[in-house]
Amino acid sequence: MDRRRRVILVTDGDEYARKAVEHVAKEIGGRCISMSYGNPTTKSGEEMVKLIKKAPNDPVLVMFDDSGYVGEGAGEQAMRYVATHKDIEVLGVLAVAAKTRKAEWTKIDVCVDRYGELTPYGVDKFGEPDLELGRMNGDTVYCVDELHAPVVVGIGDIGKMARNDDVKIGAPITHKAVQIILERSGFYD
Repeated sequence: MDRRRRVILVTDGDEYARKAVEHVAKEIGGRCISMSYGNPTTKSGEEMVKLIKKAPNDPVLVMFDDSGYVGEGAGEQAMRYVATHKDIEVLGVLAVAAKTRKAEWTKIDVCVDRYGELTPYGVDKFGEPDLELGRMNGDTVYCVDELHAPVVVGIGDIGKMARNDDVKIGAPITHKAVQIILERSGFYD
């Protein structure tokens, strides 16, 4: 394939996230690499790039998870490989909040809270605005700042947030966060 694949990196990979991300990918006409789910990530970056290249259309949503490992875990290693691959164009990162032991954090451009409202403050895993302006805590966010993605959107725990993001109601918070990435990255241009 001659063109670079346009990808959204998602820093969560549990079963709830998989269902929500698959649903949102279908709604936006993109693809989700379902095999990228896992808590922690079990696929290598090389394997994920191969799967991304096989996807029939863009955007491709790919999940990464390190299951709370402190520092750069398997999820971050795979994410870094994918993000820096010559055949991949990162549209943005969907940075997922978590209750971390050592409080790893990343800078965000904007967050979507559990009510679907945009906020410049980070959010917690429940989707409630936090006290930090322009940054948030998460598990698989160790290397996000180094990836220089065009846009980083923070969100609470995908598919959850007190059922406000349940796939049964269309995962509206995840959907809105992905739409923001698509709009701000210039995907529609």
